[in-house]
Amino acid sequence: MQRRRQFLGTAIAALAATLASPALGNPHAKGKFAVRMTKAQWKTKLGAKRFHILREAGTERAYSSPLNDEKRAGTFHCAGCDAPLFSSLTKYDSRTGWPSFWDAMDGRVGYAKDTSLFMVRIEEHCARCGGHLGHRFSDGPKPTGKRHCINGLSLRFKPA
Repeated sequence: MQRRRQFLGTAIAALAATLASPALGNPHAKGKFAVRMTKAQWKTKLGAKRFHILREAGTERAYSSPLNDEKRAGTFHCAGCDAPLFSSLTKYDSRTGWPSFWDAMDGRVGYAKDTSLFMVRIEEHCARCGGHLGHRFSDGPKPTGKRHCINGLSLRFKPA
């Protein structure tokens, strides 16, 4: 029983350390991107919530973003650097609580292996500034079969 408690305590401590890691899900945080700023500059530009999502690879609460219900024609841009990332033509309701797309604009989104939270996922980041967007899964609709599950706070919508 004592070994079990010790194992659980160690596992919980490891999980807490993983969750507290500022580079969680974004191994490119120090990469060479066209748009670069200091941590203080990003915090000032983005505000606390967006900073947590884009620069610390956080995740917003499901169904909390108004962009989840956005249905107008237009383009979804990176909230960090304003790069266009997703067309409204590829947006669909995945019923997951986050804005979802079946494709990204060519060359605008980068991908990395994310092994946090004891699973393997494909992390998505803005190819221009390195900001964390969300994750890509292989359970989306045709024609790609992909689901780009994106934090609404990492995006800004510009109507057509």
